[in-house]
Amino acid sequence: MAQFCVSPFCSSPSPPCLQLHRQHQFFFISQPKIAPPPPSASATDSTFTIASTSSNLTPKVVVTRERGKNSKLITALAKHEINCLELPLIEHLRGPDFDKLPTLLTDYAFDWVIITSPEAGSVFLEAWRAAGMPRVRIGVVGSGTASIFKDALLSSNQSLDVAFSPSKATGKVLATELPRIGNKTTILYPASAKASNEIEEGLSSRGFEVTRMNTYTTVKYFSPCVPFFSRKYGPIQAVFASTCYVRLAELNYLNCN
Repeated sequence: MAQFCVSPFCSSPSPPCLQLHRQHQFFFISQPKIAPPPPSASATDSTFTIASTSSNLTPKVVVTRERGKNSKLITALAKHEINCLELPLIEHLRGPDFDKLPTLLTDYAFDWVIITSPEAGSVFLEAWRAAGMPRVRIGVVGSGTASIFKDALLSSNQSLDVAFSPSKATGKVLATELPRIGNKTTILYPASAKASNEIEEGLSSRGFEVTRMNTYTTVKYFSPCVPFFSRKYGPIQAVFASTCYVRLAELNYLNCN
């Protein structure tokens, strides 16, 4: 169990901290009572959104993806009568290679385009449309990523083919199982600038020729401190969809003031 302090009002000897528990693919953070912040600390309702399907508007779970991208999780929790508070901890920005991607798609035909996250898929589709929707064969890491292409498949006139998903939704397994095409399999890998090298290293070790493009990046988005919400709503829990979000949350909360 990992612990990290989230309040600028923590005292040195025994700071009130969040306890981090991992269950399945989500991280749940339980919060002990924290002394309310001084009157100067503030946060406005315009910086967060409460999602509720009942008359009790007190949020019990904080969802932390980029604003507007939490709807599926909010809907799923609402089915269990759990009210949510949307508190973005990140935002996505274009990466250094984004502007090169449409030209690359126009000038070269790759055997595979590897997409490993919904955001990578959304960014790729933007560049793919700008390139005139050339024929591409897509390999995705899992069903969640594949769902990003659902609407595009209906309008692509068969130029977009989601043709592979590994037996287990991880980059390591994808790199191990991706089928070869011909003697030299060429790969286009549009990815986050913060993604590891696991996939290209795994594919390269099999003799594939990999072109990685850092098409987007993830940065910290400042949100009001948890102590404010604790004072206003009482104890809450936060749900994170990946370890990246937990690292950003730790930085956010340790620096809040």
